[in-house]
Parts: sequence; structure tokens; C-alpha cells
Amino acid sequence: MCGIVGYTGYRDAFPVVVKGLKRLEYRGYDSAGIALHNQSLHVYKKMGKVADLEEHVVGKNITGKTGIGHTRWATHGEPSDKNAHPHLSASGKLAMIHNGIIENYYQLKQELLQKGYQFKSDTDTEVLLNFIDEIKENNHCSLEEAVRIALKRVTGAYVILLIEQDAPDTILAARKGSPLVIGVGKGEHFLGSDASPMLEYTKEVVYVNDYELAIIRPDELILKNLGNEVLTPYVQKLDIELAAIEKGGFDHFMLKEIFEQPQTIYDCLRGRLDAHKNRITLSGIEQYAKEICNANRIIMVACGTSWHAGLTAEYIFEECCRINVEVEYASEFRYRNPVIHPGDVIIAISQSGETADTLVAIENAKAKGAIILGVVNVVGSSIARISHAGAYTHAGPEIGVASTKAFTAQLAVLSMIALKIAQIKGTMSTERISHLLSELEEIPGKVQQILSDTTIIQNIAKQYSSARDFLYLGRGYNFPVALEGALKLKEISYIHAEGYPAAEMKHGPIALVDEQLPVVFVATNDSYHEKVISNMQEIKARKGKVIAVISEGDETATTLSESVMTVPVCDEMLAPLLTVVPLQLLAYYIGVERGCDVDKPRNLAKSVTVE
Repeated sequence: MCGIVGYTGYRDAFPVVVKGLKRLEYRGYDSAGIALHNQSLHVYKKMGKVADLEEHVVGKNITGKTGIGHTRWATHGEPSDKNAHPHLSASGKLAMIHNGIIENYYQLKQELLQKGYQFKSDTDTEVLLNFIDEIKENNHCSLEEAVRIALKRVTGAYVILLIEQDAPDTILAARKGSPLVIGVGKGEHFLGSDASPMLEYTKEVVYVNDYELAIIRPDELILKNLGNEVLTPYVQKLDIELAAIEKGGFDHFMLKEIFEQPQTIYDCLRGRLDAHKNRITLSGIEQYAKEICNANRIIMVACGTSWHAGLTAEYIFEECCRINVEVEYASEFRYRNPVIHPGDVIIAISQSGETADTLVAIENAKAKGAIILGVVNVVGSSIARISHAGAYTHAGPEIGVASTKAFTAQLAVLSMIALKIAQIKGTMSTERISHLLSELEEIPGKVQQILSDTTIIQNIAKQYSSARDFLYLGRGYNFPVALEGALKLKEISYIHAEGYPAAEMKHGPIALVDEQLPVVFVATNDSYHEKVISNMQEIKARKGKVIAVISEGDETATTLSESVMTVPVCDEMLAPLLTVVPLQLLAYYIGVERGCDVDKPRNLAKSVTVE
């Protein structure tokens, strides 16, 4: 959730940290703050976005070569100046920022209150900071040792960065359950929740693992475990370019990422799919091909948009591979006592690769003997590291909080996995597989065709931007697309929207239909088309406003609809890769019409790394 940035080196820390916070603002934007070391600790923080912080520090002392910064997504304590990070310890000698949740903070707080500590905020972070401070003062030990002792008492998830009055060029960091990347430069080091804050300075990074502690100075990086054993940092080279995290002339990151989809889908397929030779190459999956083929079931675990990708993949895998597939919300799966047998295959789907619920879910399943396959976007992420194997989506950085290109990239990868297993297992004819591979290869060009003219979608958005509610309906492969379309609209425009299987409409939701309700049908030419047409007629009979995503040339659906958004003709199994794109654009343009901050929707954050 929250974004954290740190710097120590020869540059002025403030501009480096603030620029990094702006790049991480998608992780939270309730408040922002910075702590700088310049002979003493200087802390500045402000409710609102990073721009508000910049205004707040005008005329103040912002010099210093070491600094830590934070952009917040509120958990404990409402958004306010006092609850913003960094926090100063009661002694005034320590400043700390934190991403995560300390679950036993109340118990620790009561202990500290009994010892005379007073708190200026409502956050769990200030509790942890003063707990560390109290250990350091009472035990007369180093900050490093105090942190080590404190974290053995802590329950929950955290990344913490600390700077100390008596150590002007040192940042101390530790993590469990939340991401932390250290950028390695010459005479300088950078820290961030992801690599984006350091891209313009260095391509060499170290991904910190759970239960590791880092001591960072301009010319030194010491990595230890909580047992005080020194570890050798594994330095990786990033292949991300700075341009990938810039808007590139688009008004919003979300729009840029929607328009990147022809390229990102192509990148997913490149080097993996050769339709001419009827071949799919997925080395990570091939390692476990036998186990997957012999599995009695596949469980897909995900959250949010990734869950919708998994739901679509359920239809694809069952048709292609003839293996029972279950799709689980990670947040529920982790707290149930699910029946997991050795040899069960778990596919974890996550854009960030850091989703807390998904991580815990697969850790539990792995301990029970399941095979874990990761479908993630971020190289070196926690889910990628914990998985036995998997496949990266290669979608590039996704900055917009509402996921778009990650969804289609996930679908492209999951489709290839299903077709690969079908080839090996022999559960689908060679002719059918060959046809689907050719269709899949054409998807980037067909998405480009949809994006070539968005005028109609913009006009529909203007017409319905004042609607209070939307209903999204689809059948078969397009049912998860209806769910995703509704989610996008909710996220971006704050309009209440529901997605339903079209046939379920008659079992309750049709009661909502009146002349004010826009009903969006995902109604491409597939095996369900006639049934969907009947559902459209039922909505028309009750004066609902029908908006339809249809295949080119569908005159019947056009006649029944107030508005249509067309997509190229495509095999129904792969149609979600196309039908979701107009719905992404519709949500985006409605959000813009309503004056919403589409890149930073209220109350949301990009990567949910806390419960």
C-alpha cells in the first residue's frame, strides 16, 4: 500500500525523495511526508498529495544528504497531518516511516503508556517507533540491535525505514510481508517500495527478503537476518526504461496503459507463441508440465482484477485441459481451512507480485505440498520468488491504480498455459489448437483496431456520465468481462455498478431496471449470442437503456441497443481480450467527464500489501 522512499549519498536528498514519492503515489495519497538529516532531524508532513507537501516546505530548511519519505494509504488513523509519516520518537532521536500493519500494536501501546509514553498520532507506526526507541534507551544498545529485538515481538507486516540523530549518513531498513528494493549507485544508495524511484539513477538493485535487515550508507550496504548473520546481497540488473513510468504525452497513466495493450499483449506472446509452427514455449511451465497434466484440480488464487482474469481462465482451462478449476479470492482462501492435496496446482495471479493475501495463501498451500505457479508482472517480486515456477506477463510498469493492461496480459499468458497443457495432454484436437494459436497471434492487431477510433465510446460516456447505477451482463467467457467492466466503473467514476451472469438477471437484479438504468451487455457473436439477445429484449421491455459490446456486423444487437461499441470478430475463447477494452475506455471517459482523478481514485491504492 503506502509508498516509501529513501536516499543517502552525495546528492541533496529532498528532490530525490520527493520525485520518488511522486512515482510511488499510486500506492497511496492520503498524506505525504519527509524526514531529512541535516545536523539534526527535520520532519515535514502534510495531509493530501505530494504536491501539498512541496507547498508546505516552501521557505523551510530542506537541505541534507540523507532522507526518507512516505506517501500514505491510511490504515490505523484517519488521513491527517498528525497521522502522516514520518514519525519522530519521543526522544526526538529517531524518525521512521512504515508500510504495513502492526497487528499487536494495541498491546505494545498499552505497555508504553504504562511506562509514561505519550502519543501524538493514532497510528500503529508511532507505537512501533517508540517501542524501538524504548528498547534502545533502556538496553543502551545500537539502533540495529533495538530493531532486531523489537521485530521479534511484532506481529504483522512491515517495511520500516529509520534514520537516527547520531548517524547522519545511515538508513536502517527491515521488511516482512511488504516489498523493499534497494538501488545500488556509486557513492549512493536508494530505497523504494518498487524500483521506479531509482530508475533514472541506477539499474542495479537488491530485493530485500522477509526477515532481513539492511544497514545502508552511501558507500556500504550490509544485509543481515534477524539472527544477526551477515548475508550476501544479490544484485540484479533492471531491464525497465525510465520512459515506461512516464505519461508519454497522454493525459493520464490509465489512458496510456489502455493504449499500450496492443504492444503489451504482443510482448506477452513474443518468443513464446509461434502459430506457424503450432508451438508454445513456456520454459517455467514446461518444468512442471507432467505434474500439471496429472493434477486433479487447479486452484487459481487472486484478488480484484486478477481474480477476474482467473475466472476467465477457469473457462479456458476447463475447455482446453479438462482439469477441474476452482477460482478463489485469496483473502478468503487464506483464512479457510481449504482441502489441499499434495500435487494440487495453485496458480497465483498478481500484477505486483506483492499482494499480501495472495502471498499468505500460496505459502500455506505450498506447505501442504501444492505446486505453486506464479503469473505476475514484476520481476523479482515476492510471489515470483516463492513460486516453484510460472510465467511473467511482461506488461511493463502499471502506474494507474485501476488495472488495465495487466488484465489482458494475464489473460494472454493464462491462455498460452492452457493451450500448452492441452497440447501435451492431448485434450484438444490439433486443428482446434492451431486455430486458437492463430487467433491469439492476431489479438494485438485487433486491439489496435478497437483503439484506432474511440469517438463513439467518448460520446456514450458523455451521455451516461450522470447515471447513478449501471448493470453489466454477460454469459460464458464474457461473464467475467462484465464483472471487470463494472469494477472499472466503480473504481474510476464512483458510480455504483454490478456485474452479473446475464441469465441470473431474472433472479433478482431485473427489479432494478427502469428507464434510468444503463445496462451494458457484453454480447459478441458466440454460442450464447441468441440467449443474450433474449436478455436484451427483456431489458428493452422494461425500458432499460441497452449499451452493448458487439462483434462487427451484428445487426440484431445493434437494433436492440441505444448504443453499441464494436470489436473485431474473434473466437469466443479469446474474445475477453477484446471485449474488455471498450469497457476500460468507457470507465475512463466517464471518470474524466465526472472530473474524477482517474489515476488516483479515492480510497484506493495500487498494490494491496496489507490485510
